Amino acid sequence: MTIQVFANEAALASAAAQQVARALEARPALVLGLPTGRTPVALYRELATLAASGRVDFSGVTTFNLDEFVGLPPGDPRGYRAFMDAHLFHPAGIPATRVHFLDGTAADIDGECRRYEAAIAGAGGIDLLLLGVGVNGHIGFNEPAPGLRARTHLAVLHPGTRAANAGAFGGDPAAVPARALSMGMATILAARAIVVLATGAEKAGAVRRAVDGPLTTEVPASFLQLHPAVTWMLDEAAAHELGPACRREAGQVS
Repeated sequence: MTIQVFANEAALASAAAQQVARALEARPALVLGLPTGRTPVALYRELATLAASGRVDFSGVTTFNLDEFVGLPPGDPRGYRAFMDAHLFHPAGIPATRVHFLDGTAADIDGECRRYEAAIAGAGGIDLLLLGVGVNGHIGFNEPAPGLRARTHLAVLHPGTRAANAGAFGGDPAAVPARALSMGMATILAARAIVVLATGAEKAGAVRRAVDGPLTTEVPASFLQLHPAVTWMLDEAAAHELGPACRREAGQVS
């Protein structure tokens, strides 16, 4: 595990964009796993700027998003596909034929989950997976629970997770779908490299429990401790609850 602490969100986003750019330079046919939510917006803006200036070429990349709400068609502006189209896919010029997304309107949910797993395997697995972390320690829509699902699955969302997603639904958590499709923990841990982004003081407790706490299904992000190539990229606010040993290891990189 590598921990990097940045002075602010802008510095973190710039450094994360450079990391993605280096991965693309090393492997133009990169298979990239992507999150949604507020945290990656600044990163996606940086990547779109790099693409527009010709410093990054996304034409050969293949993408898989972590999750999607159940019941929202791909064109629904509240859905994650619309979010990604607006923030990354269109601005960065990623070909639609290279974008993979879960279909939250599939008649056969189990079949759709199997299809997605097969598509990831068919692409050779995920080379670089970008993640955010929820305030309750969830990653993707793997919520705290007595047990975690290994592979892509139907998830029931916690009230706090629905509240965190309410902005696109008129601010009403009750309007947020109660279920979603999500990559599972084994799917996530099978990625060759993982970068976790966390910003803001509200994420500090989840970061501490994930990085410096015991492995527990009540903090799904804690299972990232098992992965051999995880980088946590944090701003100062998200890092402030880390213990002295973690802080010494991390240092201040920007």
